[in-house]
Amino acid sequence: MVVRVALSPEPIDVAALQELVRETKYGGVVTFTGDVRSVTGDRFTNRLFYEAHESMALVQMRKIAEEESASFSGNVVIVHRIGELQPGETAVVCIAACAHRAAAFDCCRNLIDRIKADVPIWKKEFGPSGEEWIS
Repeated sequence: MVVRVALSPEPIDVAALQELVRETKYGGVVTFTGDVRSVTGDRFTNRLFYEAHESMALVQMRKIAEEESASFSGNVVIVHRIGELQPGETAVVCIAACAHRAAAFDCCRNLIDRIKADVPIWKKEFGPSGEEWIS
């Protein structure tokens, strides 16, 4: 099984990550990209800043990836950006390759849901009305 996790200050190469999980035994490859949006509710966003407790975040990301990989018998990649990002940039990528599409979709959804809930990564929004840490 392939299990890769990373935090990166650099833009994410989604196509390269997809190639890491591809195997002929897997018919379903699902990719989730979370991109920085310019509007949240009624607030405009000029830029975001992602900060992480890096060692703890990587440990938790690996735990999540390994558990979901084992649960769905597939390959898993998770990469999250840190640092300053602009609207339109990709902030997080989760990829799951499994034998069948349903498992790949379920695995990928579990990955992003668990990352958002359990990994110590924080987001600060900057916009015309000021800046704010978002929980």
